[in-house]
Amino acid sequence: MSDSGLPKGPPPRRRPGARVRRSGSAPLDQLPWSEVRNPYPPLEILSAEQVESIHLASSRILEEFGIELMSPAARGRLRSAGAQVDEASAVVRLDRGMVAEALANAPREFDLTPRNPQRRLRIGADRLVFGLVAGPPNVHDLERGRRPGNYRDYCDFIRLAQYFNVIHVLGNQVCAPVELPANSRHLDAYRANLVYSDRAYHCSAIGAGRALDGIRMMAIARGVDLPELARSPGVMTIISVNSPRRFDEAMADGLMAMAAHGQPVVVTPFTLMGAMAPVSLAAALAQQNAEALFGVVLAQTVRPGTPVMYGAFTSNVDLRSGAPAFGTPENAKANIACGQLARRYGLPYRTSNASASNAADAQGAYETQMSLWGAVLGGGNLLYHAAGWQEGGLTASFEKFVLDVEMLQSMVEFLKPVLVDEAQLGLEAIRRVPPGGHFFGDPHTIERYEHAFYRPLLSDWQNHESWEIAGAIDATRRATAIWKRALAEYEQPPMDPEVLEELDAYVRRRRAEIGAEEP
Repeated sequence: MSDSGLPKGPPPRRRPGARVRRSGSAPLDQLPWSEVRNPYPPLEILSAEQVESIHLASSRILEEFGIELMSPAARGRLRSAGAQVDEASAVVRLDRGMVAEALANAPREFDLTPRNPQRRLRIGADRLVFGLVAGPPNVHDLERGRRPGNYRDYCDFIRLAQYFNVIHVLGNQVCAPVELPANSRHLDAYRANLVYSDRAYHCSAIGAGRALDGIRMMAIARGVDLPELARSPGVMTIISVNSPRRFDEAMADGLMAMAAHGQPVVVTPFTLMGAMAPVSLAAALAQQNAEALFGVVLAQTVRPGTPVMYGAFTSNVDLRSGAPAFGTPENAKANIACGQLARRYGLPYRTSNASASNAADAQGAYETQMSLWGAVLGGGNLLYHAAGWQEGGLTASFEKFVLDVEMLQSMVEFLKPVLVDEAQLGLEAIRRVPPGGHFFGDPHTIERYEHAFYRPLLSDWQNHESWEIAGAIDATRRATAIWKRALAEYEQPPMDPEVLEELDAYVRRRRAEIGAEEP
């Protein structure tokens, strides 16, 4: 327990601003912080006619079948806006005109500004943002094994996200700190996000209270009032639809709280084909499209112009066992097809690179790569759960985090445009090197020695004999050394002591209002 009455994360490994290195060692080699842009046209696996067929099917679902909306306040808003509401069943039906009007009000792009304006994100168009894993109840690493989520591990994941430049935004609770009171642990998570990182983060939208706490704490950290934060958003939320065709009360109220304050809302149906959606991809896309559009309409009804993202999380189950599957061919196709639907509506697109593997192993890597390529080829703008996801989302893995960072950095390098000019063509080098020679010592090579190729964080390119002499350590075990080293090299971003004091006072006050016990 700290003097402020707030839970303590792992103690700092050095005083802020001091850099500790192993004797003679350089920092971990990683890419610099940068805006990631995808210069390539998105892949289109659906024809224009097929996209329109899915749209028309979704329109029928909204008009004829409707969506169950369990929030009375949300039903009231939509009724006032012209929706058909059946109070007995809580089913709301939307006509096509309401959907079209909402889409016309939704921005195509938006900015997200955290407490450090140098970490501002532009979301939409050809930009690609990578987010930390969010939501698992468990954590795992090779040294300590699988265990329930806790605050110490939570803070370490936030530190890792801050350390690695390829992670742009924090998800909603990278793991659940289960030792803290359930009704107030979101406050401790937000505080850790703000103290140990200067990235933007996702609020919990399980009810209006949690969303408002995340909004207000970002406003404190930025030193702005709520109207200014509405003009310049700083947090997002994921609205998870309880597919099929249900918005629960807490999520709907959280959506409305975020929209009322102008903060971006990412509406994401969870449609597993064969379980929460029909077994065919076309039907699953039609259903998730209707659910996503319903959330867009609700957000625009609350505050026209609220930034919204078209979220998609469509995959399949193993029909033999009912277990969720990710990184499948069907999942990759859905990632690409949903991008086509998002572009049809002019909305930024959220997707994911998930895996069902229980370990940071080959299955975890190839499933993640499959969904990652689908997300990128589909023109994704926000790649949620981009680093650390394991066990179908039930575990946040330290080793998987490092493997994912390597895959993300490789993707960033892949997305850099190819240069073709006189210097790059290297005709003089080709002239200088005789037939059968080599280019190792040529000036063209020497001049580009340091930066000619991507230098991997994790890969080991030694020959087999050297690898054996070094201990025959595989990639997963190497990942353990990397996350531990990253934590040792982590530097806490500075924060004005008065801002920290105001944040702590807010957390104490809200904990008292909620009636939560001190942790």
